Amino acid sequence: MKTENILTLISRIILGSVFIFSGFVKGVDPLGSAYKFTDYFNAFNLGFLEPLALVLAFSLAALEFLIGISLLFRIRYHLGVWAILVFMSYFTIITFVLALTNPVSDCGCFGDAIILTNWQTFFKNLILIPFVLHIFWFRANSQESFKPLFSWLALMVFALAFLGVEIHAYRHLPMFDFRPYSVGTYIPDKMLIPEGAPEDEFKTYLYYEKNGAVQEFTEDNFPWQDTTWTYVDSKHILVKKGYEPPIHDFTIVDDTDMDIASNLLSDNGFTFLMVTTHLGKADSDALEYGSTLAAWCEIAGHSFFCTTASGEKAIEEIRQSINPGLGFHTTDEITLKTIVRSNPGLLLIKQGTILAKWHYHDFPDLDEFQDLLPSLMIANRKALENRTLGLFITLFLLISVSLYLLLPQRIKAK
Repeated sequence: MKTENILTLISRIILGSVFIFSGFVKGVDPLGSAYKFTDYFNAFNLGFLEPLALVLAFSLAALEFLIGISLLFRIRYHLGVWAILVFMSYFTIITFVLALTNPVSDCGCFGDAIILTNWQTFFKNLILIPFVLHIFWFRANSQESFKPLFSWLALMVFALAFLGVEIHAYRHLPMFDFRPYSVGTYIPDKMLIPEGAPEDEFKTYLYYEKNGAVQEFTEDNFPWQDTTWTYVDSKHILVKKGYEPPIHDFTIVDDTDMDIASNLLSDNGFTFLMVTTHLGKADSDALEYGSTLAAWCEIAGHSFFCTTASGEKAIEEIRQSINPGLGFHTTDEITLKTIVRSNPGLLLIKQGTILAKWHYHDFPDLDEFQDLLPSLMIANRKALENRTLGLFITLFLLISVSLYLLLPQRIKAK
C-alpha cells in the first residue's frame, strides 16, 4: 500500500471518528446545544437569532455526524471531503476569534461530554487541519464505496436514523447524561473541593490620587508610606482560574431568602424536585401534575419542592391559575437548565442522591410512586437507558457493516 494511501486511511479514521463523536454527543442533547447557541447569540448582541438556536443545534449535529460517516465509510466521499474542508476552514477562523474574545468560556464543540476552552478548541482544529488537507489533496485517489444512487440512499438512512435520535432526546431526556446531575449522582460529592486543589489567583490594582492625578499601582509598589497620596479605589482581576467542583451553584432559595438546598440534600425521606426554568414557557398540564403531586406528597409524607428562575409576577400568576398553595423556590436559570433538559422536569432525590429523572412527557402516574420501590425505579431507568443504547449501537453497526461489506452494489477498489 502506498504511503499516501496509508496516510489517507489514517486521516479518514481520525477525522471520521472525531466528527461522528462530535455530532453524536450533540445529537443526544440537542437542547443543550441550543442553549450554547443562545449563549453565543447573547454574547455578540444577536439575541434576535435566538429562535433559530434549536434548528441550528439539530442541523449542526447532523452535519458533523454525516460528514464523519461520509469520510469513514467513503459514502459520497468526495462530497464529504469538500464539506469537511469548508467546515474546518470556517470554524478554525471562528474559533480563533472566539479564543481571542472569549465571549463564552466553554466552546461546546463536544457538548457536555468533553469540556474544552476556546483556545483548546482552536488548537484541536489546528491539529486536524493537516489531515483535512491531506485527504483533500489526494481525494482523486480514493474511490467511492457504493454506486451514486445507493450512496445517496445510504446517507439518507443515516440521516433519518440520526434525526430520530435527536427528536427522541428532545422529547424525552438524553440517553447519555454527561452533566453532573445524572441519575445515581450523590450531589454533595460533586460539590467538594479536593484538598490541595488550586485556588483562584487574582491580581489587585490600587488607585491613588496626588495633585489631582490618579495613578494605578499594584500591591508591590503602591505608596503606602507616602502620605501625600490619597487612596481612591481598587479592583481585583482574575488571572488564573482555580479548581471548580462540577456542582458549585446548587442553591434553592425560599421566599425568606434562605438557601434550603442543604436541608433537601440531607432529608432522609424521598424528595420530589420539580424544575422549571421559565413558568411562562412551561407545559401547563405538567404544572397541573406538579400541583397534584405536591398534594399527594403531603399526604404520603414525602417532600416536594418546585424551583424556578421566574420572577414573582410569573410565580403569582401560576399560583392563582393552578394552586394558591403551591410553593415555589428560586434557583439560577443556568443551574436549572443543567439539572434537567425539560421545562418542567422532575427529580426524585433521597439523602442527596438522584434516584430518577423524568421529562414532562414521561411523568409517571401517581399510582406508580406507591407501587414501585425507588430501587426498582432506578433499575427500570437504567434498563431503559441500556436498551436504548444497545438498540442504537446495534442498528448503527448493522447498517454500517451491511453497507460497507455485504451489499453487492459495493464498487471494488482498483
